[in-house]
Amino acid sequence: MTLYETSIRVKHECPYRKISEQHPDLIIREWPLSDCQVLEITSETTPTEELLDDISQIGTVLHESKGTEGYHIVTQSCLCSLEQSIIDRFEKHNCLYQSPTIYRQGWEHYTVVAFDSEDIRDLLDDLRSDREIELLSKASISETQIPHSMLAPADQLFETITDRQLAALQLALERGYYEQPRKTSLRDLADQTAVARSTYEEHLRKAENKLLTNAGQYLRLVTATSTADPLQVEKTRRTERAAD
Repeated sequence: MTLYETSIRVKHECPYRKISEQHPDLIIREWPLSDCQVLEITSETTPTEELLDDISQIGTVLHESKGTEGYHIVTQSCLCSLEQSIIDRFEKHNCLYQSPTIYRQGWEHYTVVAFDSEDIRDLLDDLRSDREIELLSKASISETQIPHSMLAPADQLFETITDRQLAALQLALERGYYEQPRKTSLRDLADQTAVARSTYEEHLRKAENKLLTNAGQYLRLVTATSTADPLQVEKTRRTERAAD
């Protein structure tokens, strides 16, 4: 089956148009989740006080770093700015939206995948009716080329995980619990919370189990086109080397 991947850029009044126009080297990447937006903001130059003030108006800062490679910040904000979103129009015309949306120099950049070229044409006509739009690319792709990021939306991966379980998982990630070798222990992690070790471990294990369960269906899709099991291939190679 043939699919159609299309990239467009759009200019109209949106929450991030002003800041991206005033700071042309700024790049904003937006991921909409179930109840909020996560924004990754990067700049190759040292941020000015004006820029920092503008960013502080966007939402809650989750991460911030400055170095030789530039300025990097991650924020979280509410979904109020997504009311009557352009993404609703994608769905109206049977087009699959691929995160993230990229904002740069006053333009919004989107990539969508459609099952029918007429859906793409109807979508472009709809958007041109009330905003400036440019078609950047349009290509035919096979169904096996659908980006894996489209198969696993973040809000579905974290679906059913409670706030306490997410907090336990985030703490473990930030403290290096999953690195090799581990930089911390369950006891040390629990000591940084207000709950007992057994309670913290229960929250963490439930978060891990739910995350893996939710990801399992996408894992099967990602590996569906593989012609060989790499673990079995390695076993065969070891057997052959032993025989030699």
